Formats: sequence, C-alpha cells, structure tokens
Amino acid sequence: MEDSNFWYLENIDLTTILCPIKLGMEMDTHEYSSFKKGEYIYLQNDESKNIYFIASGQVKIGKMAEGGKEITKIILGKGEVFGEFAVLGEDGKKEYAQAMEDTKLCVTNSEDIKKLMREHTQLSLLFLKMFRSRLLKMENRLESLVFKDSRSRILEFIVDEVNSHGSRVGYEWVVRNGLTHQEIANLTATSRQTVTTIMNELRNENVMTFNRKRWLIRDLDVLKQISNSQ
Repeated sequence: MEDSNFWYLENIDLTTILCPIKLGMEMDTHEYSSFKKGEYIYLQNDESKNIYFIASGQVKIGKMAEGGKEITKIILGKGEVFGEFAVLGEDGKKEYAQAMEDTKLCVTNSEDIKKLMREHTQLSLLFLKMFRSRLLKMENRLESLVFKDSRSRILEFIVDEVNSHGSRVGYEWVVRNGLTHQEIANLTATSRQTVTTIMNELRNENVMTFNRKRWLIRDLDVLKQISNSQ
C-alpha cells in the first residue's frame, strides 16, 4: 500500500525541519532532554502535552495489555517524532515511550507546534501525512496478523527494517537497531523462539548475519524473494 513507510515520518530527519530553535523561534517551553537506556520518557495515562523529536538514540513505543503482556508498537530512531496525538487534544497517553539506548530528545509543547502549524503550511501538511500514514500502517499490520503466518510476518518485518533504516555498504545493507529477538516477536505478534529459528535459518543460508547491535544483509534481493514467496 502506498506511503506505508511514512508512519511517524520515517526516514525524514525532522530535527532539521521542525525543531523550533532551528526555525529561529524563541519558546520558553522548548528544551532538550536526555534519557538513559531503559528510562521511561512517559508512561500510559500520563498527561499528553508534548511532541518529541529524536536527536540521537532509539525509542520504543509500546503498551501494557491486560495480564501484563507487553505490546511493542514501533522502534524509532534519529530524526523521527512521537507523541504527535497531543496536537489533536489527546487527554492522556495511550502508550508508553522508553529509551532503548542513551537518547537525546527535542521536547516541544503541543501548543507551540500548533502555532508553528498555523504559520508554516508545509508543517501542517507533514502532520496530516503523519496521521494518514499511521492509519495505513495500522491497517497493514492488521491485515498481516489476519492473513499471514508467523514466518511471513517476521520476514516482512526484516525487509521493512532494511527499507526504512538500512544503509547500503557496497552490495550489502547494514541495519543498526539493537533489537532483541523478544522485541521483534513483540512487534510481529510471534514468539521469541520463532524469531530465533527464522533468523538462524537466514544466517545459515548466508542471507544475513546479526549481533546485538546490527544486522548485515548480504543479499537483499534474495531476502525479498524469500519474503515474497511465503
């Protein structure tokens, strides 16, 4: 589906576009905040008043379901934005945000963003695309859960990560995400054991190698063929 890679405005470095300081605006409510690995930026039901732009690091957006089960919705990196529903008057956070590594954020009050949107038409269009793309992404994930098996969802996720966050190095692709197998399982509604099995198969077939900090995709075309054949 078109624009499916733009949820949370992926691949657009918003810190160079939307940060109020870089727009030459003086705002009393604007500040930079640093978070250590594992530290929560906000929790479910916290007051929703800020928009967050990632200057460095990684952030996990997730939710605690009934029974204490954790649902990971997405992993975000440098240049991406979250907490955007504060612009629409969200009363309280429906999810939590947690730093996956030492992270630096540009934190901006939602009222300031609304002011920027009134003064900068392009910014309003960017946020409209963000909301639309988030709905498309949610629709795609729902279809995947309903119509695809665990293996297909995991392979599709790996390909999406390469397309969204990968860097080409010669004929290979590098993805620096630091995701654990359990986090991938949470993102794909599968089990950690299934994720481990499939990634080991890809490594044994010399399609990719991986460690705790990065993936190296040796042949993206083969990976896509395997994913599409499922």
